[in-house]
Amino acid sequence: MGDFHQGGEISTLHRFHTANLERLERELEQLSADRPITLVLPALVSELHRPALRRIVAELSEVKYLHQIVVSLDNSDGDGFRHAKDFFGVLPQTVRIIWNAGEQVQSLYQRLDQHGLKVGTNGKGRAVWIGLAYAQAEGRSHMVALHDSDIVNYERGLLARLCYPVANPNLNYEFCKGYYSRINDRLYGRVTRLFVTPLIRAMQRVFGYKPVLVYLDSFRYPLAGEFALTAELARANRLQGDWGMDFGLLAEVFRNSSTQRICQVDLIDSYEHKHQPISEADPHKGLFKMSIDIARTFCRTMVSDGEVFSEGVVETLLAAYLGTARDTIKKYSDDALINDLPYDRHREDLAVRTFAQGLRIGAASFMEEPLEHPEMPNWNRVTSEIPRFPAMLKEIVESEQC
Repeated sequence: MGDFHQGGEISTLHRFHTANLERLERELEQLSADRPITLVLPALVSELHRPALRRIVAELSEVKYLHQIVVSLDNSDGDGFRHAKDFFGVLPQTVRIIWNAGEQVQSLYQRLDQHGLKVGTNGKGRAVWIGLAYAQAEGRSHMVALHDSDIVNYERGLLARLCYPVANPNLNYEFCKGYYSRINDRLYGRVTRLFVTPLIRAMQRVFGYKPVLVYLDSFRYPLAGEFALTAELARANRLQGDWGMDFGLLAEVFRNSSTQRICQVDLIDSYEHKHQPISEADPHKGLFKMSIDIARTFCRTMVSDGEVFSEGVVETLLAAYLGTARDTIKKYSDDALINDLPYDRHREDLAVRTFAQGLRIGAASFMEEPLEHPEMPNWNRVTSEIPRFPAMLKEIVESEQC
């Protein structure tokens, strides 16, 4: 993006055309000698057969500054796990594959459950949690970076830009969130454009000035799956097991860090991955389900900040959201027109109406069970309850690499 605007409460590190990948990678090699970097890749076994992950592996094979790559593998039987070992075995870095469906890792999840430490069911949230947990258990990483495995146009410069702000001690950041343009043949990023950002601004109108809302509104793409953080901060943060994970992590970082040590970085000119359907008729699927989970996360965040939710407050918030979101549709329609991009206002309005239903359902679900939340325990909580858990996890993962 060709701008240099700094807005909100966090630093924005832009992607100018003067950027030099070779310099960044050279510095990261030097920095990683004393501050080792781990990359966590949550992946479905089906992604091993898709071009996106093959491209990611080819790009990662050129990266020299990584201490290790941790692949958190989901939906895999024994044959799939063995294929994954061959698939990632071409990488020159140390690779550790966590077989989430394997008997030994499942026994760890059961042990956590027996101690009242809920880590949810199969899904991206748990896959990320166990990947970060292994990086903690292994014990050598100064920082951990994470990105998805379905990035169609992946370039290794994305990883370098994601890692650099946390790896370089002179910058003094402990959390970095990636962002990028979601423009290809049309405008994408509907949940961010038409739900998250309008809802944040509607909440500012309803609840007034709230530092956490100003902070959340500072992120250009709060639902991006790419982030990097210090191992120390990773120990303190709780993750969610549903679609609210990426957004909920931002709220956790706000609780556990200073905005002076949080930044966002422009990773790539444009970003392409698989797109979810709206699924307007089914609240258990697609973007409809995502909006419900995110709405619950919003409610939880605001209640933690001292706000009270009631039916009247939710109705007011719904009205404020709908007004803000429909104004937003007009803005994006104009933006698309001047840039000669197709724009279906009917589909955009359908998305807004679906997200409004998601907000209503999510808020009602939260008010019905305000103490029932999907956060998984942070690493400090786990090691306090089960001191041997790091050693057990490390032994299991490393024994399965043979």
